[in-house]
Amino acid sequence: MSRSTSRLGIEVLSVFAMPPVPFIGLAAELGCSHISLGLEPMPDNPHSYPAWSLRQDATLRKETVAALADNAISIAFGEGFVFRPGVEVRDMADDFALMAELGAKCVNAVGIDPDRARSEDQFGAFADMAAANGLRASIEFMPGLALGTLAAANTLIDAVGRTNLGVVIDCMHLIRSGGSAQELAAFDPARIAHIQLCDAPLTADMAQYPQEAKGNRLCPGEGELPLAEILAALPRDIVVGLEVPMLAKAQQGIGPKDRLQPCVDAANALLKGIAQ
Repeated sequence: MSRSTSRLGIEVLSVFAMPPVPFIGLAAELGCSHISLGLEPMPDNPHSYPAWSLRQDATLRKETVAALADNAISIAFGEGFVFRPGVEVRDMADDFALMAELGAKCVNAVGIDPDRARSEDQFGAFADMAAANGLRASIEFMPGLALGTLAAANTLIDAVGRTNLGVVIDCMHLIRSGGSAQELAAFDPARIAHIQLCDAPLTADMAQYPQEAKGNRLCPGEGELPLAEILAALPRDIVVGLEVPMLAKAQQGIGPKDRLQPCVDAANALLKGIAQ
């Protein structure tokens, strides 16, 4: 399949615990140019994929780098950095080096530590360690977490004061946290590191939000999010990663290509409309 846009990627959450090499092949088959990737598999494994670890398996790292090159796929950002009480980012130096070895462009972190001063320290160190490895760094905000809104993430970036630190715009997190396309239009585009695309109802039970976010998202166009308006308010040169985990469909035996092909088609149509 020819690539419809070099901007489109597949997020690792969309394929659950699929090993890296077949994941890269799937992204290429779907006509995408990017993926996100963690060093260990996601917890949900509905297709019973074999265990793997990019931390422990040097051969797998070499195979992953080769597969990326062979399929002209890039790792838009590396995942798996979570800042919680008692976790020290300075102990994660090896993970930054491994992300750089794999060719990641950026590393992404989620902050769930309610201690504001400690969060500023941790994200400052995170950005510095990323920069030391030639990586950009990004914050992902999510309603219900310590960094729950775009404004909160922006305030933290101001406080941290690192120019390589940006923010991930997840369309579902943005709208569910009370954000809007108008807020994005007024946001500093230099601080936007990555875009995550999915669809969802406008409102839902926020007590169930974590489960919905990690396993029950909708194909673009099947929900109520103002996706065209969001994309129109964002820079046109930033990777758009499809984060559409559909755990129920996977548990029914529907494979990743059949789940994701309609999402890719819908995303390409949206991006084409924005470009016109």
